[in-house]
Amino acid sequence: MQPLAHAIRPTSFEDFTGQTHVITRLQTMLKAKRLPSILFYGPPGCGKSTLALILAQTKGQPYVRVSAPEAGLAALRTLIAGKEILILDELHRFSKAQQDFFLPLLESGDITLLATTTENPSFSLTRQLLSRLHVMRLRALSHAEMMLVAKRGMQALGLDLAPESQDVLSFMSGGDARTFLNLLEFTAQLPPEKRSPAELKQNLPEQVMRGDRDADQHYELASAFIKSIRGSDPDAALYYLACMLESGEDPRFVCRRLIISASEDVGLADPGALPLAVACQQAVEMVGMPEGSIPLAEATVYLALAPKSNSTYAAYLAAKKELATQGMRPVPLHLRNPSAKLQKQWGFGEGYKYPHAYPGAWVEQEYLPEGMAGVRFYQEKDQGEEPKLTTRLKGRRKKS
Repeated sequence: MQPLAHAIRPTSFEDFTGQTHVITRLQTMLKAKRLPSILFYGPPGCGKSTLALILAQTKGQPYVRVSAPEAGLAALRTLIAGKEILILDELHRFSKAQQDFFLPLLESGDITLLATTTENPSFSLTRQLLSRLHVMRLRALSHAEMMLVAKRGMQALGLDLAPESQDVLSFMSGGDARTFLNLLEFTAQLPPEKRSPAELKQNLPEQVMRGDRDADQHYELASAFIKSIRGSDPDAALYYLACMLESGEDPRFVCRRLIISASEDVGLADPGALPLAVACQQAVEMVGMPEGSIPLAEATVYLALAPKSNSTYAAYLAAKKELATQGMRPVPLHLRNPSAKLQKQWGFGEGYKYPHAYPGAWVEQEYLPEGMAGVRFYQEKDQGEEPKLTTRLKGRRKKS
């Protein structure tokens, strides 16, 4: 017996649900004398392979469908013989060296490639192959679109399911129509009294959240996590932390992001943030997962609640820019250590004032290279503990 997702797979654009932003473009391409090669890029269960099949079947040309993990290049040469269209699932699974196989085929027009990928093609495909493909970016289905899929699925199964129960299945599927239909098929096998929202949450098979350290979601979640901390929103930060950890993200990666955020975003507004983030990393290494989520949550909330200052990071970027535009200038002679007799004769260390020999362990002295007197990279901010730390600096700058 065929799985429900395969049994009700759409065979025309009229039956297809979602992706309205690309359907018109695809219909226009079908009218051309020759169908161009296309890459369908998007998350699982959004209709990539289905759209490729609709195009091939509507065009009426000989085609073959192959999954990249299952076919080597030798087998692929045999499979495409006599075919005009190749539907290739998971193109990213071919190495970049293997991807060169398609270049002469596409260049000569011997075959039209309709490929799918869940990974960002900018990183997973060679520039040469990508330049020969029209990229169609698809998105996860919305809740409303999932309800349209539910209607077709229930009709096929002869199932009457309450809207509230359909919502449960939709939310568990995360915009993945295939997962939704699999859950719907499982639900149809349950006794009617087990199909209420509460019962479904208890009886449905647990859906493992997808996480791929090379896919877009990895970077999107990490970006949202850090920006939520920077924006002082602990609830959003905790949500994205849970998304990352529950989808299998390496907790060491999360620790590194927290350490960076403690310096970049909190900085001198709370100098205790960096030691806490480092302690979190040590705690996670010591206790492991899943208990490591506890110190990770503590560090996340602390950084989100802490006052924010990026003054030190901005100061470094300013110093880096100075180097890029003006080059590295010689260290002043009085700051050079005369480690050899000859260097002392050259004037190394001459005139250097040892701060600890002066009241308050400070004496006015130029430390920047010649021609840079008065240059300021560090601009203090009036946030948290930073004003206390810069009190003496402000006074000294006024004197100079």
